Amino acid sequence: MFLRIVGESFARKPRRKALTATALALGMGVATATLSVALDVGDRLAREFRSLGANLLVTPQADTLPLEIGGVDYRPVDAGAYLPEAELPKLKTIFWRNNIVGFAPFLEVPVETQLAGRPRSNRVTLIGTWHQHVVPVPDGTTFTTGTATTHPWWRVSGRWFAEDAAECVVGATLARRAQIKPGDTLTLHAGERAAELKVTGIAATGGPEDEALIAPLGVTQALAGHPGQFRRMLVSALTKPEDEFARRDPAKMSPADYDRWFCTPYISSIAFQLQQVFPGIEARPIRRVAESEGRILTRIGALMWLVTLAALVAAGLAVGATSATTVLERRTEVGLMKALGAGNGLVGAFFLAEQLLLALVGGGLGYALGALLARMLGESVFGVPATERLIVLPVILALAALVALAGSLLPLRRAARFDPAPILRGE
Repeated sequence: MFLRIVGESFARKPRRKALTATALALGMGVATATLSVALDVGDRLAREFRSLGANLLVTPQADTLPLEIGGVDYRPVDAGAYLPEAELPKLKTIFWRNNIVGFAPFLEVPVETQLAGRPRSNRVTLIGTWHQHVVPVPDGTTFTTGTATTHPWWRVSGRWFAEDAAECVVGATLARRAQIKPGDTLTLHAGERAAELKVTGIAATGGPEDEALIAPLGVTQALAGHPGQFRRMLVSALTKPEDEFARRDPAKMSPADYDRWFCTPYISSIAFQLQQVFPGIEARPIRRVAESEGRILTRIGALMWLVTLAALVAAGLAVGATSATTVLERRTEVGLMKALGAGNGLVGAFFLAEQLLLALVGGGLGYALGALLARMLGESVFGVPATERLIVLPVILALAALVALAGSLLPLRRAARFDPAPILRGE
């Protein structure tokens, strides 16, 4: 009898029920889209942020201060501390190794340049690094990394140097001032050591590299007299925005808090793990990059949750309005049920059963609509459709049920106050 009464209610007022289901579908559609995008936005924006460059600087724990004048480091070649290149594959063995997108070691050497047929010029800096270098990983795989990953905005007119060749690219400002062009051959002098490098391109970086020469790391190491060593490294890692917990001192954490901190990809925890596997280094977050990423991700996440909340409130108001109208239209039916002995609980159960059925229908339609909307948003914003997550479906159905029930509370409270005698007399 209970199901029969509920079914006849749907048959008598199909438009009213369709309006309620539509309101729920629209609200749940927006909620599905925002939740789907919110679940993806962190990872996708983190990858997009890697175009801003590296977010970790690795240097020796003990190093001398640089002596730079006009962008040129005048420290003696043998001054300062160095790090072993052979240890770099260990960076891909940390707990968050898959979050290490790329890294590039650097070695700067002050040199004197000489173009064929010209006298020696003033001192410039030769920067040794990797552009696209294949690193063997201890697990037997390989990893390609270098400035192509850590400095994706660097542009070269011509081509980049080959990793194992005696070649270099010249910073745009230096090339313009010294009238150097691709195809020229430069003779470089670093103390008693000398090397001839062929210019393969002109680099525009927007930084101090525009005043320098950039060459393969191996070539620079040989010229500096430090084979297999480098002075600093930039690491690009996918991270989670830091919160107050992330800024706590791990040495003062309880074992449970330490495990939680260690197993979360905070910039600080990744830096800590790098120092564990690579002794003798100091890994420091580049705060202006990491903090900017954190602020943007936090604000976008807050915006997504705000839109979701607004959609749920709008759907709840629509359900409340249609429920109130339905209760008023069925006053006589409510009065008759109460006159026959039905209590407020049974009367409310009829209306709540209707709302739950509508919530299931509206939630299912809303999920399908929201998945399509999330796909469109992902393609328009990130160029890649948002990942469909079935875990969102039960969440949306539960939200639809909560919204339907919440929107029906006031109308049901009013129905509970109906007195059957005046209603049946037509008053």
